Amino acid sequence: MPGSRTGRRPPVQRTVRRPPALSRAGRDNPVRRLHTRAKKAWDRPLTAYYLIFGGSLLITVLGLVMVYSASQITALQMSLPGSFFFRKQFLAASIGAVLLFVASRMPVKLHRGLAYPILAVAVFLMALVQVPGIGMSVNGNQNWISLGGSFQIQPSEFGKLALVLWSADLLARKQERNLLAQWKHMLVPLVPVAFMLLGLIMLGGDMGTAIILTAILFGLLWLAGAPTRLFVGVLSIAATLGVILIKTSPNRMARLQCIGATDPGPGDACWQAVHGIYALASGGIFGSGLGASVEKWGQLPEAHTDFIFAVTGEELGLAGTLSVLALFAALGYAGIRVAGRTEDPFVRYAAGGVTTWITAQAVINIGAVLGLLPIAGVPLPLFSYGGSALLPTMFAIGLLIAFARDEPAARAALAMRHPRFGRKRGSGGSAFDRSPRRWNTMRRRASAARPSGER
Repeated sequence: MPGSRTGRRPPVQRTVRRPPALSRAGRDNPVRRLHTRAKKAWDRPLTAYYLIFGGSLLITVLGLVMVYSASQITALQMSLPGSFFFRKQFLAASIGAVLLFVASRMPVKLHRGLAYPILAVAVFLMALVQVPGIGMSVNGNQNWISLGGSFQIQPSEFGKLALVLWSADLLARKQERNLLAQWKHMLVPLVPVAFMLLGLIMLGGDMGTAIILTAILFGLLWLAGAPTRLFVGVLSIAATLGVILIKTSPNRMARLQCIGATDPGPGDACWQAVHGIYALASGGIFGSGLGASVEKWGQLPEAHTDFIFAVTGEELGLAGTLSVLALFAALGYAGIRVAGRTEDPFVRYAAGGVTTWITAQAVINIGAVLGLLPIAGVPLPLFSYGGSALLPTMFAIGLLIAFARDEPAARAALAMRHPRFGRKRGSGGSAFDRSPRRWNTMRRRASAARPSGER
């Protein structure tokens, strides 16, 4: 062959395969890039921390706005200033913010140490409600204690927080001793203490709060790995007691019959449920405008408490209600993520209990407004009017924030955070002894990483 005196063949030129146009276009797809960035942001160590803090803050602020809008007419009808209920709710939110900050900065050991004192105080106050002359009845429920003037407290709301903390500490200690494999240790004394709290609540006739405590109990049993037979057994007992309590109360039977009602019925038994649907239906996509609700003018009872979600739908429309649902969904996801990623059993049970509490209460409240569940008389967490419900809930949010910050990856991410400009944290020396300011830029870090012989 010409040009090959050595007998070697000329090298064969290989064609480089280029990726097809479709795959290149897939990489350049803005939707796929957005999905990739969102997935990376979602998997960051501090995602749960930001979701819990930001979500709870937005829910509380939006709740204050809606409380002011929904309660003006009620306050004026009671010959009170239009901002009366808003000022009380703002005061409760301010105190709750302090409790949230304190709870978020407390170590886990201190939270565990507060479990038994909080339980003892909650049981004492819940028993004090039944003492004549001390306890007072509101809307047919004997679950309130007057603090003087217009201020009242509902001890059963603090019973939720007490059950979560005490049960988490109890289950964590038993898990550390490998006792949860025995059904006796899983049930005793958790179930008897929970039933004691339920009994104190039901003495006052508050079925809604009892349902929330039952949901917390089952959530903790599920997290503890209760066998199916044990889980079904406890559920059957609770369901039987619930049916008996509903059958023996005409008021509860009337509420059960109002599910899906579109007409107030005889004697206007379903008036509140129907007018809640009317408020949602008249809101449209973007609502009638903030403050422009018609149903709050005496047509919808409890417009600023149990049915504030209906007023939100009327004034802010479908966009407003979906925003509230998205915030609660993000808060629930963040709580599940904290409970699933921790190695501390107390943190897992406490985070799971708080998430079950807030999620179940939101589902029951919104389901009642939508006509899918009976009206249980429970407020929307962080959103409805009521300081007794807001204070323990904000303390529980502080628990979740503390647990989210305590994750190993989150601790490492927080430890690596430095000021963008200026010196690093924790450096000593006076202002005259300090070295010149070093800018934390990519060029500074790249030049510092070069070997000593490179120019």
